[in-house]
Amino acid sequence: MAKGTGAIGGWAFIIGVIVAVLIGLFGALNPLWVGILVVLGLIIGFLNVTSAESTDFLLAAVALVIVAAFGRDVMSSIAILTNVLEAIMTLVVPTTVIVALKSIYSLARS
Repeated sequence: MAKGTGAIGGWAFIIGVIVAVLIGLFGALNPLWVGILVVLGLIIGFLNVTSAESTDFLLAAVALVIVAAFGRDVMSSIAILTNVLEAIMTLVVPTTVIVALKSIYSLARS
């Protein structure tokens, strides 16, 4: 976690996961919640993951997105679980895109 900005990114991650789970438990995503989760995901991607953590983060995030996507399809009969997984993916995908782009930029620079 980056020093200084890591606290903001860390809190954004905790708040994002809590919001995603609560959204999933109490309803479905709507455009407002999607926007909030995407913004939190972008904040996490920009402020919370250092270049040293990129590889581990990307591996975990890709695994989470794959499992959430397949889990959403397999567990489609359980609406609450489907909503939770969809909300978590809405948070994690923007974060993963930002970290991947930062990692590619870092590789291209060196």
